[in-house]
Amino acid sequence: MSAKEKAKAKAEQIIGKAVRKTAHMRGDKGMEAKGAALGLRGKGRERKEKGKDFFKR
Repeated sequence: MSAKEKAKAKAEQIIGKAVRKTAHMRGDKGMEAKGAALGLRGKGRERKEKGKDFFKR
């Protein structure tokens, strides 16, 4: 996994979690869903990169 892609995936996960928690405290369900989606996109990106690394061996 390239360091750039790994950092991008972690950043998406962290930002998504922060957005989700902030929106939850404010009671904004729409923004909460967007934060959750961003976190899931980060997790998906991380898994994709790990899969690519697995098949490179």
